[in-house]
Amino acid sequence: MVLINLDYEVYGKVQGVFMRKYTKKAAKKYNVTGWVQNTENKTVKGQCCGSKSDVDKFKNWLETKGSPCSNIERAEFRNEKEVSENPFEAFEIRKVKLKSGTEWA
Repeated sequence: MVLINLDYEVYGKVQGVFMRKYTKKAAKKYNVTGWVQNTENKTVKGQCCGSKSDVDKFKNWLETKGSPCSNIERAEFRNEKEVSENPFEAFEIRKVKLKSGTEWA
């Protein structure tokens, strides 16, 4: 089966509103694997992989819904490509490694 793998970044009020938690829930709902993390730029970014149909549903969720308290300004998708193998086993929330070397949720 051909899978779609891509990078995403979501802008707006997406930190401090449980966006990563709800993104993980949405990924499970839409059968998408990958990861999500906060950024130092106050966005949320990650990668996802799944069938074209499932990835499209997940992309729509990222663009239009988000967590209940979020305010999505826009979502950007990059590096979309077809892959034959899923590089991820599940969907995870990752911590950010700051330039100082410390980890930040």
